[in-house]
Amino acid sequence: MVERAEIVLRAAEGQQSQAIASEMNLARPTVQLWRDRFAKQGLSGIEKDAPRPGRKPKLAAARVRRVIQATLETTPPNATHWSLRTMAKAQGISRMAVQRIWAGHGLKPHLIETFKLSSDPRFVEKLVDVVGLYLDPPDRALVLCVDEKSQIQALDRTRPLLPLRPGLPARQTHDYVRHGTTTLFAALSMLDGHVIATCMRRHRHAEFLQFLRKLDHETDPALDLHLIVDNYCTHKHANVIRWLRRHPRFHLHFIPTSASWLNLVERWFREITDKRIRRGSFRNVRQLIDAISAYIEHHNKNPEPFVWSAPVERILAKIAKCKEVLGTLH
Repeated sequence: MVERAEIVLRAAEGQQSQAIASEMNLARPTVQLWRDRFAKQGLSGIEKDAPRPGRKPKLAAARVRRVIQATLETTPPNATHWSLRTMAKAQGISRMAVQRIWAGHGLKPHLIETFKLSSDPRFVEKLVDVVGLYLDPPDRALVLCVDEKSQIQALDRTRPLLPLRPGLPARQTHDYVRHGTTTLFAALSMLDGHVIATCMRRHRHAEFLQFLRKLDHETDPALDLHLIVDNYCTHKHANVIRWLRRHPRFHLHFIPTSASWLNLVERWFREITDKRIRRGSFRNVRQLIDAISAYIEHHNKNPEPFVWSAPVERILAKIAKCKEVLGTLH
């Protein structure tokens, strides 16, 4: 405002625009602009900038629909999915325009997720059984989610980890040395999140029987134990069945095939994998087992249960919708 007022005052004294521009270190068109604005509008002409044209008009709705339709229904030549640049070139618009359209409609052609529908003929029966245990557990009983995380490798990186630094993530070598494996047997309590676990070299029915004896020893003998397990053959071995008959407080509940998401111990396995195993470096199996044991001990000091909230009806509705969508694609 001071600059504009000084231009006007100098002009009122009779100075030429070129002289004013030279003395004030401005471009002559700038000086002429504010002289003309004041001459036409008075003081209000220099108090604010003149209205400027807004942002460029958005793409026409028809053009946006064509981009969305092409994204959903077509693929580019010699590729499985569209990228920003290939779509921009095909539609004759800018890459950023494609990005805005995809972001506005939640389209992510570069991502793909996997799914699997269970073909178990007793799917509904098993689903009702397991979800019933989660939502309405029986009285004087303990519900345990049981499974084995097999073939956990003791991997030792060939070089030390490079620590986290500002602007740089932690880095480790892609190559490693294998020092053996272990299998983690775990039982997650639905009551309080407590985990009973042990590591063994193998995961045959003999090791599963050892783990069942551990559960028998470390739980209240006055409580029935309802174990949610998958369909691995060791859980149905003849020796296991005979042992269960001699220990009537144990009850096995099998999840449907291809439905590991129904066993909540898998959720806990993801936690220990992400937080302790995947980025660890172990020179031998003993170190790996010690790390797993330390994690479990720390977890059990302040356990938090995983809460199942989805009723059977909601799960079946989602599965029915998925099957309906799959049916329309063929």
